[in-house]
Parts: sequence; C-alpha cells; structure tokens
Amino acid sequence: MTRDELFSYLTNNYQHYKLDNAGDFIVMQVNKEEILQVAKQLKENEITAFDFLFCQTAVDWISKFEVIYNLTSTEFKHNLILKVNLEDRNNPEIDSVVSLWKAAELYECEIYDLFGIRFSGHPTLRRIFLGDDWQGYPLRKDYKDEVNVVKI
Repeated sequence: MTRDELFSYLTNNYQHYKLDNAGDFIVMQVNKEEILQVAKQLKENEITAFDFLFCQTAVDWISKFEVIYNLTSTEFKHNLILKVNLEDRNNPEIDSVVSLWKAAELYECEIYDLFGIRFSGHPTLRRIFLGDDWQGYPLRKDYKDEVNVVKI
C-alpha cells in the first residue's frame, strides 16, 4: 500500500478524525477517549497492520499537552502518527497502550516522569529517571528548578 493509498483508506474509514498528509508522515488526530480503540483497530486490521510502536512522546504546548504515537507496519512499511490532545494540565491522563505494544511500558513511564501525564491501565507506571521524591516535571514549560540553578 502506498502512502496515498493509506491516506485514502484512513480518510474513508476514519472520517470523523482530522487527517494531515502534508509532512513526512500521515498524522491523525484522535480523541483522548478513543485512543485505545483506534490504536487497536489500526494494529489488528490486516490492511493497516500497525504492529510496531517505534516512539511515543509528549509535547507541552502550554495550553495543553499532546501525546504522540509513531506507528509502523513492519509488513507494509508504512508509517502513521497519532496525536491526542490533553486539555487538563492539572490532571493529564490517558489510557495506556501497553496492552497493544509492549514498548509503551517504557515510553509511558518516561512521559509520566518528565511531563506528569498519567496512563490509566499501565501495569507499572513509575518514575524511571528522577527519584520518587523529585518535585515537579522537568519537561513542562512551567517547570522551575530552584535547587539546580546555574548562576553566571
């Protein structure tokens, strides 16, 4: 399946999602409540077969967080990015995709550790870089580190 054929398939079968084909990857914006369902469909559908989560990360846009899933089909060699907006900065939470892709176990711990985004259903969500006593989340734009300030 070519990229254009994949885009056409997604456009026809995921009509209520915003799709963009302008950049390096096709991007599909998914609602927070539907991420697990959509991801499962994209993985298990023999036409798309997105069997590999090669990266999962987050972005702090100040007004919201965005969780980003980079998917690949090892069979068809096509790629897709799923993006989910989280509007609640005080309690950002989204369903875990660990049940679909084991690699998400580490990615989601990293995102939790550095952004404070919780993944419901994650089997072992914990900090992996910073200690349990660390205050705050260093990749948030509003993070202030009063302890490790470099003075010039």
